[in-house]
Order: sequence, then structure tokens, then C-alpha cells
Amino acid sequence: MKILITGADGMLGSNLTRLLLARGHEVSALIHPTSKAKTLEGLDIKRFTGDLLQPETLISPMKGQDVVIHAAASTRIWPPRSETIRKINVEGTLNIIEAVLQHKISRLVFIGSGSSVNAKPDASGKSSFPGSKYGLDYIDTKHQALSMVMEAVKNRNLPALAILPSFMIGPYDSLPGSGKMILAAAKGKLKFYTGGGRNFIHVNDVATAIANSLDYGKVGKCYLACNENLSYQEFLAKVSGIVGIPEPRLRIPDFLVKFSGLIGSGYGYMFRREPLLSYPMARISCDNQFMTDDGSREELKITKTDIEIAIKECYQWFLENNYLKKVNV
Repeated sequence: MKILITGADGMLGSNLTRLLLARGHEVSALIHPTSKAKTLEGLDIKRFTGDLLQPETLISPMKGQDVVIHAAASTRIWPPRSETIRKINVEGTLNIIEAVLQHKISRLVFIGSGSSVNAKPDASGKSSFPGSKYGLDYIDTKHQALSMVMEAVKNRNLPALAILPSFMIGPYDSLPGSGKMILAAAKGKLKFYTGGGRNFIHVNDVATAIANSLDYGKVGKCYLACNENLSYQEFLAKVSGIVGIPEPRLRIPDFLVKFSGLIGSGYGYMFRREPLLSYPMARISCDNQFMTDDGSREELKITKTDIEIAIKECYQWFLENNYLKKVNV
């Protein structure tokens, strides 16, 4: 198949590109003009420079493609409310929908977020979801974009399905993004843990879900890609064992975490700088964002890699790319 990936230079996109090439697909990558990531160097792919917010730049990349995998998104969490984030995640997705329909692409795979699951209609009939309480445009816009895709499937015959990953860990995390917690721990900056937890998954398991959806996925369906529920204490204990440092022993009470987040947000707004801890992220760190497989694993034949392997590969990639020095103990 001829496959175009938006956000191909991100962590998920970089792993997915390698998997699709290994399976014999012809891969093209849509890369933003400002991208500095080098995770695709040396790969036999076709590169296009484009911007989700400039529809005219999507015309050439779309021509002749069988599948579009829309993985590009703004994952910024500061400021919590941002017109830029909304434009990229909502308007950008709308432009992808229009381009897919215009070019009669056979399949669109939208990469959403596990935070969009368990959506329920409220009294007015509007769909709400657990993540809305945090007040983060990243979470809200991913849910909105998913709703737009599913609406287009129903009303415009868009041949799309969605993959909704939980918290991904693995190599090629060039920002870094999800690996920030591993980096902070490896640098000795995490001396405590919070009372919450979340579901973790190896990024290659998510890539497998996406690749397999080309054969097994059903149009109009949302597939949850999740693996292991861990408290932050359990996750950091695994990180500490792999990195070779003492694991955090001190749990910070929720009220103190949230108070620190309030101070952090105030600092951020006052000095227009991203704080180490904002109030929305403090709230998230105190909650258990656990998930249970809904049958997606069996239907898409998703692999189940041990999270310790994901941590090891992430840590090793950081070492090899000079994000940190190996800890000597």
C-alpha cells in the first residue's frame, strides 16, 4: 500500500514508519517546515513539507495514496488554553478529512487519545468525557477531533477508523514527550511520587495496532490501545531499577501537589513561562487514569510488550542520542 503519515517524525510516527517499511509498504511522510527531528534519517521514504493549517500544502502529498494515517497533533500542555493548539488539532484534522474525501483515499486512520474514551452524553445531549475536567485544550481538542472524524464517517461516508492510545513509552522520543518522566528520574530530579497512576503501553504496540488496522480494522470504529495500569510509584520503581538509581520513597499528599500546581500556574501566567508543574497537570498526577482493554487487542491482534522493555528502550535511546549520561552506581 501507499501510505501517507502526518506527524511521521514524532515518537509514534517514527516507530510506525519503520514497522510499515518492514511490512513492505510504500511510506510518505508529511513533515512540518519547522520540524527539527532527525528520527527519519536514512529511511527509504518520500518526504513532503506541509502544514495542516494550509490545505494547499496537502494536495501533492495526498495524490496517489491508498491510506492516510493522521498522527500529527499539538501535545502541548502549556498554556492550558491555547488557540494554536485548537487550530492544529481541530482545524488541522478537519483539513485532513476534507483532503481525504477530495482525493478519494481508501482509508483514514485517525490517531486520537485514550483520554477520549468513556464519553457520555449530558442532559443537553452533548458528549462529555472524563478528561474534560482538567481544562486542557490538548485533551479537549483530541476529543473534539475524534468526534468530527466519527461524524464525517456517519454523514459523509468518510472511510475512517480511530486508534486511541494510552500513555506511550519507547524510543525516538525526540521532543522529549512522554519520556520526560524517565529523563527527570534518570537525572535525579524526582525524589517523590504522587498518588495517581495511568495506563502505559509500548509505542511499538500502538504502531502494531495501527498497521494491523489496515487489514482488520472496521470503518467507523474506535480501538483502544492500552496495556498495563501502574501507579506512579510502581512506574518510577521500574524506572529506578533500569536506570540504576534509588527509587523515590516519599509520597506527596494530593492537597500539597495541587497547591504546588496552583503556584506553578500563577508563576507561568505572571512570567509567561511554562512552569515545572501546572494546576491541570497536578490534578492529573493525583488521579488514576486506568484503562481496560475493550476487545481491541484481540480484534487488531495488538502485541503486549512488557513496560520494562519500553522503559529500557526509551532510556537507551536517550543515552545514545546524548539526552543524558549513563548513571554510575
